Amino acid sequence: MPAAPKPETLAAFERAKGFMPTREGLALYAAATEAGALGLPLLEVGTYCGRSTILLAAAARETGVTAITIDHHRGSEEQQPGWEYHDPETVDPELGRMDTLPTFRRTLHKAGLEDHVVAMVGRSPQIAAFWRTPLGLVFIDGGHTDEHATADYEGWAPHLAEGGLLLIHDVFPDPEDEFTGQAPYRVYLRALASGAFTEVSATDSLRVLRRTSTGI
Repeated sequence: MPAAPKPETLAAFERAKGFMPTREGLALYAAATEAGALGLPLLEVGTYCGRSTILLAAAARETGVTAITIDHHRGSEEQQPGWEYHDPETVDPELGRMDTLPTFRRTLHKAGLEDHVVAMVGRSPQIAAFWRTPLGLVFIDGGHTDEHATADYEGWAPHLAEGGLLLIHDVFPDPEDEFTGQAPYRVYLRALASGAFTEVSATDSLRVLRRTSTGI
């Protein structure tokens, strides 16, 4: 039976600002707990306000590893003013720009999980360029353009250890979802076509793949 988060952890997840549904969150936690058994860090691209980070951090706590989450905290394309997923509460009143970092820090503090997370503030490709540590899990949940989704995959998949799990969120095969999920879908197809990954599970828009050989 898949591992499940503690009730207080799930409650903190459901209270947190963000977009991941509970079913996908439970699948994320189960995968992160499994990957944590490798003894390697769990890495997330796309922190936003920390909703999914709560589950990664809880899995890291349970397995004795560290969760790492990466975001520039200025919001992705669909979160900017005038777009469907924009939240005015995330705008810095002085700068007039999005800044989700303060909300993220409050989210982790309230969940009691700050000690299990290293938050890196910056752009994913810049950080990936100097990263050298093998990873037990890579969770791609950043920008939804081909440019950003591809850069996240190319930057982080090479650091995933054999047996580690690659998770891709917002995978929508329907062409009608071009803006919200086609780029992650194309990354998912590329990972499968590479021969380096085998699909483990699909829960709504969340795909879990296991690295079974080298390559991307």
